[in-house]
Amino acid sequence: MNNKQLASALPETDRTRHRRLREQGSLDRAQLDAILETGFICHFGVVIDGIPMVVPTVYGNDGRYLYFHGSVASRSLVASPKAAVCVTVTHVDGLVLARSVFEHGVNYRSAMIYGVPRLVTDAEEKLAGLRCLTEHATPGQWDYARQPNRKELAATALLALSLEEASVKIRTGGPDDGDGPDAALGIWAGVLPLTATWGEPDADPLLPDGIEPPHHILARSNTRAG
Repeated sequence: MNNKQLASALPETDRTRHRRLREQGSLDRAQLDAILETGFICHFGVVIDGIPMVVPTVYGNDGRYLYFHGSVASRSLVASPKAAVCVTVTHVDGLVLARSVFEHGVNYRSAMIYGVPRLVTDAEEKLAGLRCLTEHATPGQWDYARQPNRKELAATALLALSLEEASVKIRTGGPDDGDGPDAALGIWAGVLPLTATWGEPDADPLLPDGIEPPHHILARSNTRAG
């Protein structure tokens, strides 16, 4: 993490209290940081005109705020600064295949952040937030590519959501029915792991010959994503 940190333990609120599968729940700030650091796509849910909407988007994280952005014409972004939202980030690590369908599950790491996001209007913070977002997804890209001009900044809405109210759930390990009656069925059980990796850079067909990918992009090839 590259900025100020909150306390090591997240506060328990009515929204972050774990009521089911408590053994998978956590209010450990370090686990929240790890989940956010290894992802770059979030889904934020907001109610607009009485109808729930869940929007996938890229995010950035500076240790205090989760930044996400979109068009100033986006209904979800326009409404969000006035309403409570729930933002989730999830990593799927594998399928848990048990002896019975009832015991099947998923190994995962997931974070939920609650609050009312703030529309970023300060020009300096807006640039810093967009840089944070860009560098979180592709480190090195902000200084390599052309940065946004005035017109592009005016067309972009940037929201900042505090990380103060958040919770984590993590599931690891194999099936839970190995010591029950179904163990005698003679059915294979275990975990089918899922690992995502970045591939080789695929150049734009309109790119002139002789322009090679920069080092910061090449360095990510064949590395784990999430």
